[in-house]
Amino acid sequence: MLDELQIGRPDRAIREHVLQEWRKVLGGERLGDLETMTADFLAMTGGKGLQGLHPVMGLMCGDHGIAKYGVSAFPQEVTLQMVRGYGRGTAGANVMARHAGANVVVVDVGTNFDLSEFGHVRQCKVAWGTQDFTQGPAMTAAQAEQALRVGMDMACAAIDHGCNILETGEMGIANTTSTAAIAAAFLGLPPEETTGRGSGINDERLRIKTEVVRQGLAVNRPVQGDGFDILCKVGGYDHAGLAGMMLAGAARHVPTMVDGVNATAAAVIAYGICPAVADYLLCSHLSSDLSHRRMLELLRLKPIVDAGMRLGEGTGASLALSLLRTSLDTYRALTGE
Repeated sequence: MLDELQIGRPDRAIREHVLQEWRKVLGGERLGDLETMTADFLAMTGGKGLQGLHPVMGLMCGDHGIAKYGVSAFPQEVTLQMVRGYGRGTAGANVMARHAGANVVVVDVGTNFDLSEFGHVRQCKVAWGTQDFTQGPAMTAAQAEQALRVGMDMACAAIDHGCNILETGEMGIANTTSTAAIAAAFLGLPPEETTGRGSGINDERLRIKTEVVRQGLAVNRPVQGDGFDILCKVGGYDHAGLAGMMLAGAARHVPTMVDGVNATAAAVIAYGICPAVADYLLCSHLSSDLSHRRMLELLRLKPIVDAGMRLGEGTGASLALSLLRTSLDTYRALTGE
């Protein structure tokens, strides 16, 4: 499945043209990073995004076997509660996605709950949550491939219906613990440098969380830089779904607006599978979580917003999409293109 991926380069001529047009009408970098983001988006889409944004958020849901250690401030049942809220349209992800003009596709990639009665959820469950990665791999290679395919299929369906920019969203209690392990494994860092407070845990929970990451790395010994191996050993089904979405989007010249620390860990997984995917990623915001800045440096991504956000669920990505829409509208109006 992964061998079939063919990701071409964005159109550099279009990027340079857009930057030159900005300079003509504004004198150069008057809108700063907004100018660059507009140029990058249009280069990624081969100029086809000029007439506007048609975003779709893939909100990937998955539970984590290491939640039982109390690494989160919330119990695993909150995953179910949040999925129910997505159906009512009352979650922060829904509200901010509406402002961004994005349709939200909620996908059960691997929650620990029966969501079959939820009509708003795409039923793609690979397993009932990951395994406890302190005892062995979080998932098998076959499960990882299946979960990646879930994200790829979701992205392709959205693009077939006119989507020209994907947006990441995720939900799964304890996913920042898995993210800390992914970052440590990929970057070769000790757990203390990648494990943050996530949902706002206290010092004791942070100590436990750090030890869980440490044990998971020691038991599984993931191969540094190998995205697929790291996914299998310490990743989550939410990470896998998002990584697949980004890979499929890049293969079809459709960029992804990456949300916070968990979505960036998924981007790192995708990058480890196919480095060219990084050419089709836009960064929404800088999370307050510990490892986020280091992963963004690896991917050469610059956040457009720094507001101390850490909610996840695509909220930062939706905010950045609103900024991109404004910038794109301004570019068209000023240049007449």
